[in-house]
This record gives sequence, structure tokens and C-alpha cells, in this order.
Amino acid sequence: MATKTILALTPGHPGQLEALDKDYTILRLWKERDAEQAIKENASNIVALTTYLAPVRANLMDALPNLEIIAGGAVGFDHIDIQAAQDRQIIVTNTPDVLTDDTADLGITLMLTLMRRVVEGDAFIRAGLWTKTGFPLGHSLRGKTLGIVGMGAIGSALAERANAFGMHIVYYGPRKKDVPYPYFDDLASMAAKCDVLALTCPGGQGTKHLIDYNVLGHLGQKGYLINIARGSVVKQDDLLVALSNKIIAGAALDVYENEPNVPDAFFVMDNVVLTPHIGSATYETRTRMGAMVVENIRACLNGKAVPNPVTLEHIN
Repeated sequence: MATKTILALTPGHPGQLEALDKDYTILRLWKERDAEQAIKENASNIVALTTYLAPVRANLMDALPNLEIIAGGAVGFDHIDIQAAQDRQIIVTNTPDVLTDDTADLGITLMLTLMRRVVEGDAFIRAGLWTKTGFPLGHSLRGKTLGIVGMGAIGSALAERANAFGMHIVYYGPRKKDVPYPYFDDLASMAAKCDVLALTCPGGQGTKHLIDYNVLGHLGQKGYLINIARGSVVKQDDLLVALSNKIIAGAALDVYENEPNVPDAFFVMDNVVLTPHIGSATYETRTRMGAMVVENIRACLNGKAVPNPVTLEHIN
């Protein structure tokens, strides 16, 4: 009987592939000289696929006739063609909830770093400027209005933290939630009321370029943008124009439209803080995410219900 093979598009989280190695053959695609040939040679044995953020489209699914599950290692799944998977009766899973706290923590970190000018302060000292001149003032969080785009688990956790800093919370989303914060059904109108606009919504076509020049214009010259959602939510060219022309005060970004490629124009802006998609990047959280990937694969290949399914109904 042929050995069941798992195609790993990315190295995965701590302990993830090591756990799967015990019972399955792992095809580590990034180690193959000719990835396409490696897939062809193993196609009939591949029953599961793992990915962190590497895309999985219909053409790859068609190349794997016995594929049963695509086990995503992130909470987001806009990099996986859910429709194509469902059409082919392939199960898709993700790793929800476990990264909520770390991602919300990063949101607060980015706010403080940007508004208190932490990165600028670090560079100021390293350049030897503190002995020559004073450092410019930043802004406090207390009393500011935070507009959250997407009051899901991460948005709610961010609101809880921001509330502890004395911020006023408002939010925008497709529907009103059972939360004690004012709701806006118009994003531009909310942006006009905010000092900080934080993005915590899902990616995908439904939110693509939700934040454009119009929204940024309403946020205004004293407003800050924080993105811990997906890069696709922001129309990146519009953001660059808004920052260059001082239409908004600044931005802190953990995600980008074409990761890991980040426009050089961001690098010379003092009013921008950049991090490399580290919302869930703690050892504790990534280890748990890896364990969830393993749990989903084992359940599927043992004929059991997967703990974390993603379907079109789920998305809608």
C-alpha cells in the first residue's frame, strides 16, 4: 500500500511537520530543486496539503487527484480558493481563535509605537542627536477615538485593550454586533470621527481595497491608520499618496498587498511603522496553530469530522 503523503508548501509552525512525520511522508516543497516535477512524481500519493500563506488555487488541486484536505496554518483563508476546493469535495481548515490575543496585542503595540514615535526615538538616539537637540512630542492614546473596522474576535479583543488605555471605541462592519460601542454603517463617516482607524476585518474580495483615498481623506491630517488585518484591505497606492501628501498623520502596518514585497516608498517615511506580518508570531501561539493543523489533518485522514472547517457558508 502506498504511503500517504502530505505536501507542505511552507515549513509550518514549531513542531507541526515533526508531529506529522511520525505517521506520514512529508514532501517539503521548498527543499525540492524542481517543485513542479516533485508534485508530478508524488501526485497520486498526496492526500493532504499544508500551507501558511502560500496560495492554493484550482490548478494545484487539479494536479492532486487524491487530495482530501487543505490544512491552512492561519486564521485567514483568502489565499485558498474555497470555491474550487468545495467543487472538488476537498476539505479546507484554518486555525481560528488561538491568535486573537497576540494579534490584538500587536495592534496596541503598533498604536503606541506610532503615536509615541518609538521607532523615531530609537533612531534619534542611535544617530547621536539627543546631545544636540530635543526630541519632538508624540500623542497619547487616552481620550482618542478608535474606529475598529471589523468587530470580530480580534476587533473585540483590541477594543477591550484600547478601552483600558482610555480610548473611546466605535466600529464599522456589515452588521451591528452585541457590543457596548457605537456602530457606524458608513465607513467614511466613521473615519471622520476617528483619531485612529484600526483594521481587524477578514481579507478577500468582500473587503478588497475597503480603505481607499476617500476613507483616508475622511480620517484626515491628524488621523492614524493601523492594519493588522490583510494587506488587500488597503489600496496601497492610495495610502502611499495619502502619507506623502500628509493627508493622514501616519500608518503602522503589519500586512501588505504583495507580501513579502513592500514598496520602497514606505522605507523613507518617518511617520510609518512596519512589521513583517507578526500578528501571531509568538512561539506559544504558533506552536498551538501548528498543533491545530495536525489535529485537522489527522481527523480528516482518519475519517472523522475536522475541528476547524472552512466552507463557503462559513465565509458568507
